[in-house]
Amino acid sequence: MTEAEVFARLNKIFQKLFDDDEITVNRATTANDIEDWDSLEHINLISAVEKQFGLRFQMKEVSGMKNVGEMVDIILARATK
Repeated sequence: MTEAEVFARLNKIFQKLFDDDEITVNRATTANDIEDWDSLEHINLISAVEKQFGLRFQMKEVSGMKNVGEMVDIILARATK
């Protein structure tokens, strides 16, 4: 799986979750960049990403993610195992 493929799938998740077809995430995207991304939506986002990619994030990974790029790095690391 390539980084571009991960971003394509993440964009669909973000667009559906936040009900905004204009959302396009990149490595630097944070909760501050998306209006409705609050703590509750963060939980829903993590759940949707785990389901889409067939993985489970560890609590330290979830609490340590500073942007979408770090999420992508974790997904790619798990995909290559």
